Amino acid sequence: MKKMMYVKLGLDILMAVTFVLFFNKQVLGGLTFHEIAGLAIAVLFFTHVLLNWQWVKKVTIKLFDCKLPLATKFGYFLNVMLLMTMTFIMISGIFISRVVFPNINVGNEQWFKISHISISFLALILVAAHVGLHWKWVINVFKNIINFKTPKPSLGFLARVATVALLVFGGYQMYSTHFIRQVQGVASVFNLSSSQMPEGGFKGGERRNLPEGGLEEGDGPFEKANLSEGEFRGAKGHFESLNALGVIVTYFGIMSVFIIIIYYIEKLIMSHTRKNKKQTVVKAI
Repeated sequence: MKKMMYVKLGLDILMAVTFVLFFNKQVLGGLTFHEIAGLAIAVLFFTHVLLNWQWVKKVTIKLFDCKLPLATKFGYFLNVMLLMTMTFIMISGIFISRVVFPNINVGNEQWFKISHISISFLALILVAAHVGLHWKWVINVFKNIINFKTPKPSLGFLARVATVALLVFGGYQMYSTHFIRQVQGVASVFNLSSSQMPEGGFKGGERRNLPEGGLEEGDGPFEKANLSEGEFRGAKGHFESLNALGVIVTYFGIMSVFIIIIYYIEKLIMSHTRKNKKQTVVKAI
């Protein structure tokens, strides 16, 4: 059982690290790495789903049962959203492939390219939320690995300081990368009609501007779509780090904000559920 826990944790860490590296195509081999690693992530992601299939099946059957904890329903909803966004990213990635599937031609290729980029920012939030829901499990697995004993009370204060530091650091990274603006681009992408997209799709290295009525160059994901292939730039023209470690630190900092938020949301839900149970027991007595 412990070995399976370690396998799941290792799989999750590998997927998370690889996923954040996708946010800069110039890291680790450029577009070739992006596409090949993307296929590998697809395999790992669905392997992860299969490893947790029993939980998925049990919760799906009892989803509308009033006795099913609210926290479990919340987690199920987030996981479904993550499955949908990751599936979309994988399919759209195949449609716009230049290395692994260069001969696939689809209509509105630029829409797929722009939505592929934009949905990826939403997926990052959902990945962080997924980790936040399972943060206690992650900590317990690490404790088993390093044989960590019950922490002293003084370590609780250090944990709170670390939490605040992560929130500040992650907030700064969100501001410096204009992360919220990128996420807002999701709604803009799906508000575009096919008539607003240029004919002929999007070719690597081309620079195309949208006609009037669509988003302008520099708005959300469009500024990256209008750059030369492989370039990645923030909303004010600042190029992101070409260093893999820098990319990992930046996006794990952003993820930490959502991990902490979801972790405490789950704690509140669990606390509310326990209070309701106690009140029910008292009334029954």
